[in-house]
Formats: sequence, C-alpha cells, structure tokens
Amino acid sequence: MSSLAWGTAREMSPFEVMMWRAESDPRLRAPVMALEILDVTPDWDRMVDAHDWASRMVPRFRERVRDALGGLGTPYWIQDGAFDLHYHLRRVRLAGDGGWDELAAVAERVMMTPFDRERPPWEATLVEGLSGGRSAYLLKMHHVLTDGLGAIQLLSQLHSRRREHDPDKPQPDAPQPQRVDHVGEVDRLVRREMGIVPAAARATRDVLGALSRPVSAVAESVRYLDSAVRVLSPAPGGSSELLRPRGMSWRFAALDVKFADLRAAGKSVGGSFNDTYLAALLGAFRLYHLESGHPVAPEATLRVSVPVSVRRSGDGDGGNRFAPARIGGPMGIVDPAERIAAISALMKAARAEPALESTDVVAPLLARLPGPLLTMVGGATTMGNDLQASNVPGLPFDAYLCGARIERVYPFAPLPGCAAMITLVTHGDVCCVGANLDATAITDRALFTDCLVRGFSEVLALNPGSADPVLPR
Repeated sequence: MSSLAWGTAREMSPFEVMMWRAESDPRLRAPVMALEILDVTPDWDRMVDAHDWASRMVPRFRERVRDALGGLGTPYWIQDGAFDLHYHLRRVRLAGDGGWDELAAVAERVMMTPFDRERPPWEATLVEGLSGGRSAYLLKMHHVLTDGLGAIQLLSQLHSRRREHDPDKPQPDAPQPQRVDHVGEVDRLVRREMGIVPAAARATRDVLGALSRPVSAVAESVRYLDSAVRVLSPAPGGSSELLRPRGMSWRFAALDVKFADLRAAGKSVGGSFNDTYLAALLGAFRLYHLESGHPVAPEATLRVSVPVSVRRSGDGDGGNRFAPARIGGPMGIVDPAERIAAISALMKAARAEPALESTDVVAPLLARLPGPLLTMVGGATTMGNDLQASNVPGLPFDAYLCGARIERVYPFAPLPGCAAMITLVTHGDVCCVGANLDATAITDRALFTDCLVRGFSEVLALNPGSADPVLPR
C-alpha cells in the first residue's frame, strides 16, 4: 500500500482561498483542533515514529501553501523542502492537578497561536500529566486542509484499532522536495483568467436558450436569486445585544452526552438528532441570557449558521465541501418539544434552498479580492452570526494512538467573528461537545458551561431515564 489518497488536490478551491486570505484580519483565523483524551501516556519515541509515518502516509502533511505570484494566482500545495517534524510535534506537561481547566488553558493557547504560513499548516501536541495517569493529544490543522468530515476520514485511517504496534503497516517513502515552477504559475494564472471567456459564452448561450421559454426561465431565475440572497445573507432576525461584543481571545468548554439518549429524546417528539442538538444549544443560550440579566421574549431568536455537508460520492477525501444553512434560531421557546419542532421546520426550509450551494458560485469572485477587501465583503457574513453549530459523525470503533486508547474526542472549530462555535462529534456511544467561545462575547465561561449542561438536560428530559450530561475531568 502506498500513501493515502487524502488531501490530494493540487490547488486550493475558491472557498479555501477565501479562508486563507481572510486571515489578513486576525479575527478570521481558521484553525481546527481535535482534543483527544488518552487513557495512558504514550511512549514519546513511539509518538515521534508514528508522526513521521503519518507524514509519509499523508503527503499533504509535508506540504506548505505557495501563494503564487504575490497573491495574483491561486494558492497551491508544494512539498516543504525544509520539512522539520521537530517543529510540528511538541510535548508539554501540566504543572497543576491535571484537571480539565488546566488542559483547556493549554489547548486554548495552542489554538490561538497563528500558524507559520511558510510551513505545513498543522501542529500536534502531547499533553502529559492529566489526572489518573492519562494524557491528551491536540491535533491542530488549518481549515484549508479539511472540514469536519474530512478530519474524521483522516483520523479513521491513521488511528489504530488495537493497542499493540503493527510491524506490518505500509511504509511509503517520504515525498521528494519540489522546486517552485514560476513559469507554470504564470501559465496556470493565464489559463484561469482565459477561462472567464468560455464561462461568459456559456452564460450567453443559456440566456439565449431561455428566450424560447421566457416565462419559466424568468420564474426560475427570480426563485434562484431570492434563494441566493437568503443563503448568502446573515441569518434572519436581530443579533443578541448580550453577545454583540467581539474580541480576540477564545475559551473552551466541553461536555459528554449519551448518543442514544439524545437521539431518543428527539425521536419522541418527531425531531431529528440535529434538531435536538440545536434545541439543546438554544436552550443553553436562553438560560445564559436570563442568568446574565437579559430577558428573553418568547419570539426572541438567535442568528445561527449550520454547516451542511455537500460531499458527494465522487469527492476525494479531505478538503472542504460544506454550505451554510442560516436560521433565526427560536431561542425564546421554553418548551423543548416546541423548540425542536420549530427548528425542524426552519432547517428543512434552509436545506431545501435552491441556492444552498451558491457560495460555490460567489467564492471564485471573492477569492480574487485582496485580503483586506475580502474580509470586508466575506467576513461580514460570518461576523453577523451569534452561533455556528455543527455535528459530525465520529469514529464508531475503539481507536488507539501509540498504544493509548482514545477515550474522548472533543472538536474545536474556529470563530470567524461569531460569538460561539459549538461542535458535536460522536465517539462510540458518546456525544463529545466542544464549545469555542469568544471571551469578550461570553464573559462568564463557568456560567455558560452550567447553562450548556442545563440546555441539554431540558431536551434529555423528553426521554425519561436519560443519563445526565457529564463534564470532562
């Protein structure tokens, strides 16, 4: 077996270009992190060998981004001729009691530290000294590498299914360094710009063809444009006054919920798993507003964006394939069953938008803008959100890292100007919820964490006998 076919696209997609260049505004930095809790502390030499192997199995881990022609061309991936595993793999030891708060503080600092854009955009940190002899593994990657489902594809192939070392696993050679092809960069730029002409011709052909059916063509165009405005605009409703301030510091919160209990709670009132998850989050935000002295009217909404996977069977592993579904989340509905029903209707409408993937149409245009202008145009969309929420199917089997069993996987996604980004990943029979919070918008993390627990408890009460949410220790 040779290297894995993960992250093999040569050039960034327009959407990935937007994420990369939008970082001219530091508020729009886009790291993602998987925080894994391990039952023991792996041997360090084995960790080093495993990461060297992984960088050969996934050549993208030895590639850096080349921003061609001073930003005029499309960024592409090229082998880092000076790849240094010593830089990318680190180890630290907690100095205190080895509890969650101490671990979260380390993970937050790792997450907030910008990538060196001249190196492959990933880092891994082994955190030793957790209580009970445990440890933690922090895998931080830039979002241009992959979305949530792509990350799970990666981990499912790199993590072992047994504790023992496998001496028979494939050992591909390290990829050979590449030289920058300046002539090729110019050629690709010219070909891309020339591509505008046939695209315009196709558009003209479509318009002329539509003249043979003017009524239906106009109706379809108006319907699509109306949909595109809804999809590309901030979520409906007013933003929360309490959550309006934004800053540069991030704080983490996490909790565990039994997957079967959360699914059964939603099913008891006709809601999907995702509807139930969103209802729990909106319940938490209602409680946080109330506890912070901000009354919540029954009709109050929260601006929510939910990434929807648009991956298809032919898409390669890795990369980014999602579209934003935006709703005015019914935060003011107290009854969890009614809240789930309202969310279900809103999400069905959002997923049915004809222009759901219209970001693929707009992205090539926005990707041509210089960074500062791009952040003004594109950043306004995400900065208008109060909450971004995602749920990703995780590993359904026991997984191991260098002899340590992975007990939990907490996902932390970036804050592209919103007040909170909360992600759920299933790990075996447990839902691991990771909340990345803007410390200026949500000033009391302990209170918010308590409200998060109570928000999930509200919906779990729909399924009598459900286990209580559990905070990591």
